[in-house]
Amino acid sequence: MAVLKVTDDNFKVEVLSEATRYVLVDFWAEWCGPCRMMAPVIDAIDQKYGAQIKVSKLNTDDNQVTAANYQITGIPCCILFKDGKEVGRIVGYKSEAGFVKDLKKYVAL
Repeated sequence: MAVLKVTDDNFKVEVLSEATRYVLVDFWAEWCGPCRMMAPVIDAIDQKYGAQIKVSKLNTDDNQVTAANYQITGIPCCILFKDGKEVGRIVGYKSEAGFVKDLKKYVAL
């Protein structure tokens, strides 16, 4: 699996229209230190759970419409979607173990 890059243009198709599995969207920016620290965690989640969760990233600087629509006021912010609806939100840097623990509140892994 590879982490999918989503944009304002393809968000509806890639995230909101996904009906077969959960979609995790990592809202991030290049200048954000904690976001850069989260990148390997997001990659690991994709490698380990990519069959169950579609893992994607959205650059908030380049895609401000979607970031505003989901009221992203701090990054990194990961939102978990199911059937086009937000079911969970994880804000801030987390270790892989901490991130998986938080994810398990929303989805069985």
